Amino acid sequence: MPDRIANRNKLKAFLDAKVDQYNTLDFISLDPISIPHQFSKKQDIEIAGFLAATLAWGQRVTIINKCKELLHLMGDAPYDFLLHHKPIDLKPFEKFKHRTFNATDTLYFIESLSTYYKTHHSLEDAFVVQATDTTIEAGLINFHKIFFSLPDFPARTIKHVSTPARKSACKRLSMFLRWMVRQDEKGVDFGLWKRILPSQLVCPCDVHVERVARKLNLISRKGMNWQTALELTSNLRKLDPVDPVKYDFALFGLGIMEHY
Repeated sequence: MPDRIANRNKLKAFLDAKVDQYNTLDFISLDPISIPHQFSKKQDIEIAGFLAATLAWGQRVTIINKCKELLHLMGDAPYDFLLHHKPIDLKPFEKFKHRTFNATDTLYFIESLSTYYKTHHSLEDAFVVQATDTTIEAGLINFHKIFFSLPDFPARTIKHVSTPARKSACKRLSMFLRWMVRQDEKGVDFGLWKRILPSQLVCPCDVHVERVARKLNLISRKGMNWQTALELTSNLRKLDPVDPVKYDFALFGLGIMEHY
């Protein structure tokens, strides 16, 4: 037991130092989080963040450019566009594409978000869980149900919004939730949402985070799915029970910056 505690304290000190190294304003410019940082209105930040997280696969430069392109089609005022656009305003979106995310997906995203924001003030409402819930799992499942509640949703678009109900690791949504919920003095994450606890977040698990986490023995399960993400988060919670997902900065930084 003493050896285990000593090893945990050593790992915590190592990862805490890496969080301090990478959780800085310098992190923003080359990361998709730079997209919501272009806005100041709460709803614009939410919408831009959700879209940026959704498109966040592939080369980071390409992701950022595609996000800028999509938001420019909305007049760089996504909340206003969702509430007030006319059918003719949707025509330019018929040519939008990023990897497997195409015009059909784009138009449904606009329709679903428009419908939602006409009756809700914030996307937070769709994700809120009970204060007694250990994780955000129920909120992710609820959001998926709300997002695809319109009768005409395209079956092909389902793959672009993950849910624990399908055993997905929910990497991109977990990243989006980190942006919206975590708050510290560093200025990277927004901390806009106050009804979800940072301790309920689940660590985003991309290939870099997964590789580093396995190397540090923070993951033992085979494969990457929701249970693997929960295992990683549970082990990170032993290092910081209040804010376990701050270690996403450390694991990601070690993986992509240091090729750890």
